[in-house]
Amino acid sequence: MSQPLISILVPFKNTEAFIAECLDSIRTQSYSNWEAIFIDDNSGDNSYTIVSDYIKKERRVQLYTNDGNGIIDALRTAYKHASGAYITRMDSDDLMTPMRLETMITNLKIYGRKHLAVGQVKYFRADGLSDGFARYEKWLNSLTVEGKNYTEIYKECVIPSPCWMLHRDDFDACDGFNPNIYPEDYDLAFRFYKANFKCIPCDKTLLLWRDYSTRTSRTHEHYAENSFLDLKVHYFLELNYDASRPLAIWGAGHKGKTLAKILLKQNIPFFWICDNPKKIGKHIYDQELFNFDYLTTLKNPQSIVTVANSNAQREIKGYFRKQKMQSMIDYFFFC
Repeated sequence: MSQPLISILVPFKNTEAFIAECLDSIRTQSYSNWEAIFIDDNSGDNSYTIVSDYIKKERRVQLYTNDGNGIIDALRTAYKHASGAYITRMDSDDLMTPMRLETMITNLKIYGRKHLAVGQVKYFRADGLSDGFARYEKWLNSLTVEGKNYTEIYKECVIPSPCWMLHRDDFDACDGFNPNIYPEDYDLAFRFYKANFKCIPCDKTLLLWRDYSTRTSRTHEHYAENSFLDLKVHYFLELNYDASRPLAIWGAGHKGKTLAKILLKQNIPFFWICDNPKKIGKHIYDQELFNFDYLTTLKNPQSIVTVANSNAQREIKGYFRKQKMQSMIDYFFFC
């Protein structure tokens, strides 16, 4: 029985220090029927030459220049050249583990259409990993092992951008790389969620995710915190907000204030609650702040929580449990 073709889409820009390792990790996959489409997004280093030389020994690698500018255009250019029945993305500074493609395609064959293959990730960094990335890795993997990624989609991106795969028809059905929306990986994750593509549980590490100070996700304006919050609000209002129910913002820190401004701009009514005695009773943006218990006076409310402290989050979840409120229906953590 012939193996279906997998198209691996790899945009790159100025990653000469890492791109050969990435190529090697693709070339040594246990699953052999793949094509890797590398798109040079106007690199100013030796990246293009490294890939060009690699093609001489590996016919499954293709190399093109970006039809436009930026990562979305690069991904569109790659997809234009893709022939595979299955689509996956890879970043040129990361590494696939040897069983990645085989694991993902096997899971997709078992579970069928309208499913999304994901995998465990492991961050690495030459000078040591920060606690923040270690926590993110642990959190993301805890969701992936059970396929429950969407249950916390409003916290952070729950689908690692270089570690997903799905059938080509499903990719087209959720509009692929067509939207001009950044952060493009988080927007795509929300569209997977909107399309109700089920995440397939996975307990295997399939991606070695490199962190370094000049990585695009750390430096480019498209990945600034306000861009993420705008995206969360957009999809919350489209997919989970019930206008017949009162909406409450829990928390009046920086993120809570930013969220309040976004909602006010869109004329979305809300109540504002917190547990900070210094803020209760005050007005911010002409909105009064109430004690969190004010929530019990509202009839069937929905709540957006913007409190980041992990201990406080545990207490807030306990409060919701006592109120018999359900995650992703009655309350949503935005951080």
